[in-house]
Amino acid sequence: MAVIVRAGAAPMVWLGVLAAAVGLVPEGLTGRRIGLYGGAALFLVAAAVVAAVRTGRYRELEHTATRAARGDVLQDRAVTVRNRRRDHRWWLLAAFAAAVGLSFAVPAAGGMLLAGAGAGLWLKARALGRRESAAEKLLWVRTDWVEGGRPAGARVKGYRTTGPAAGDAAPGGARRR
Repeated sequence: MAVIVRAGAAPMVWLGVLAAAVGLVPEGLTGRRIGLYGGAALFLVAAAVVAAVRTGRYRELEHTATRAARGDVLQDRAVTVRNRRRDHRWWLLAAFAAAVGLSFAVPAAGGMLLAGAGAGLWLKARALGRRESAAEKLLWVRTDWVEGGRPAGARVKGYRTTGPAAGDAAPGGARRR
């Protein structure tokens, strides 16, 4: 389940860093220094908000998690990451374009906002991983319940659990080594 959360983090961070770098080229309306300070504040706020959003729903679904049944379809980590990134590529491209466009007004701020949202997703996946490690079980979402890549969406009735050695993902959605 944390794989879904973590899958969007890396593209958002890297596109945000790229947009911030491109955003430093024009002077902008506010100047580079104000843009960087504003961008740093936006980075921190976005990371905190994204990391904190819907944590109650995640915890509620964790507490009602049941052991994965034989008939449950649990996807491979690579397939989940590929599907999640493919489904959201146009949103990422639009966010990148908006961040670069915003740099003409406030240099680097839009890119740092996008990178902050990605960092918040990464922090959320890390928190999920710590809870999975503490409980010594991995949390999964049935593939037919995930709508649009939302692991805590309305269609998700509950999580499934397996032992920590199951699958190819480590707690928190990282690749198993």
